[in-house]
Amino acid sequence: MKALFHLAYHVTDLDAARRFYGGVLGCREGRSTDTWVDFDFFGHQISLHLGEPFATTNSGRVGDKLVPMPHLGLMLQRADWEALAARLRAAGTEFVLEPQLRFAGQPGEQWTMFFRDPSGNPIEVKGFESLQTIYDA
Repeated sequence: MKALFHLAYHVTDLDAARRFYGGVLGCREGRSTDTWVDFDFFGHQISLHLGEPFATTNSGRVGDKLVPMPHLGLMLQRADWEALAARLRAAGTEFVLEPQLRFAGQPGEQWTMFFRDPSGNPIEVKGFESLQTIYDA
């Protein structure tokens, strides 16, 4: 069974969300009203609604670092991950966890980075040489 996910969450400013998701992340904008906007989030649908973003705590362990929980994430091919990391850096994005390699030379080797959108919603992006290795242990 193949499926796409749909995720809806709050943002505090739709114009800032459009600049970030559309401009920085490169997501195509879909339908919208005065209170929400949809984006094609790398092949999946996110709906950003005006409101109070969900509460997070830095309680997730990534190596020796604590990262925000809960968080939204996606997995990309390494070349796409590197291009996105470069766009985020060029836009002056502040990283919760700087782009880095994890599990070097091990099954499931991955590159990862954490950052927040303008409303504070945490996002993790992982990069893999092959998406076929995502679940390697």
